[in-house]
Amino acid sequence: MAGYGLCKFRENVMRKFLLSILTVSFLIGCSDSNISDGSAQSEEQKKYEWRLVTSWPKNYPGLGMAPERIADLVEEMSNGQMKITVYGAGEQVPAFGVFDAVSSGSHQMGHSGGYFWKGKVPAAQFFTSVPFGLTADEINAWVNRGGGLELWREIYQPFNIYPIPAGNTGTQMFGWFNKEINSLEDIKGLKMRIPGIGGEVLKEAGGIPVTLPGGELFTALQTGVIDATEWFETCTLVNLIDLMDLTPSYYIPITLQRSFQLM
Repeated sequence: MAGYGLCKFRENVMRKFLLSILTVSFLIGCSDSNISDGSAQSEEQKKYEWRLVTSWPKNYPGLGMAPERIADLVEEMSNGQMKITVYGAGEQVPAFGVFDAVSSGSHQMGHSGGYFWKGKVPAAQFFTSVPFGLTADEINAWVNRGGGLELWREIYQPFNIYPIPAGNTGTQMFGWFNKEINSLEDIKGLKMRIPGIGGEVLKEAGGIPVTLPGGELFTALQTGVIDATEWFETCTLVNLIDLMDLTPSYYIPITLQRSFQLM
């Protein structure tokens, strides 16, 4: 029963997400800007082609597959009336260029995490992950039932962005390290890939926070650009094997990112 209930919950969240996209596209279709050749087409005849940019490599296991699935489902639910083309990080915009691409209107959609934009919207971090913050279930409850989504849309409105919750990785551990951490002294000078407020915590402890796209992590570890990283370690077995080969130490508990809300 519990498993069935969770599946139904996820199904309902996905349905609401897809319906939100279709509703937005319908409203755009009703605007004067979509009237061509001096005559209004019926909604059934109009075709929409949107571009979705992401912060992940194309078809990256877990994160990169989610927007592909969304695009397929939207096309199916709209009977082919709406087509979304997904672009991985670097294909059209850099991994951390998603916010600006959507804000400027050059691309209609983006899939990423809000704490990457802390320099533009500091409050966005609370809708992604903060140290000792909400779990995936808790942030879903707050965003979808506790008024969080309204606040999220309010802070993004000046940037011409309409956020829609689009998944959550769940809990993430402290991270993968190329050396043992036995005391606070071992943190000093440690270069760790960790965005958001978690990075500020590391900095206060004497570490050096580094923000890198996911597609660059393994090379950065191999070349010594970073000494440690947090990442969506549990997404795939491939990720686990790669990180285990590069870093001998893996630490818990879950402190800096108890969940990772996507949009």
